[in-house]
Amino acid sequence: MDHNPITEFDEGRSLELLATESLGRLITVSGGRADIFPVNYALSTEGRIFFRTAEGSKLAGLTVHPDVVFQVDHIQDEEAWSVVVRGEARRLDSFAEINRAEELDLKPWIPTLKYNFVEITPEQISGRGFTFGEEPEWYTG
Repeated sequence: MDHNPITEFDEGRSLELLATESLGRLITVSGGRADIFPVNYALSTEGRIFFRTAEGSKLAGLTVHPDVVFQVDHIQDEEAWSVVVRGEARRLDSFAEINRAEELDLKPWIPTLKYNFVEITPEQISGRGFTFGEEPEWYTG
């Protein structure tokens, strides 16, 4: 097989791809237990991820354990990609920070009140592209 169906992306390409989507998965760990939450998000020009949330387990978990993983996938026709961001999340507290985050036009998708703005500062970003195809024949030697 001459063609590798998996392509590794550098950080720049991974950020470009993140900017094209608006739904991701937030993975948190609290009390030794992992949780995953779908969130709509916005990406700042500096490469930070922002989302809004209501009070609850997601916000409480971030307060206790700010290390998070954030993943975004995209599938189209014969190709797909996945970007994973490892970073630190924090709730925005100052009016200036919240006002800057509001400039990203981040609105809840469902009719709920989400007063808390959260910022994820990436520490590591990785991405991969995939080309779909048939499974190669197994070597049975």
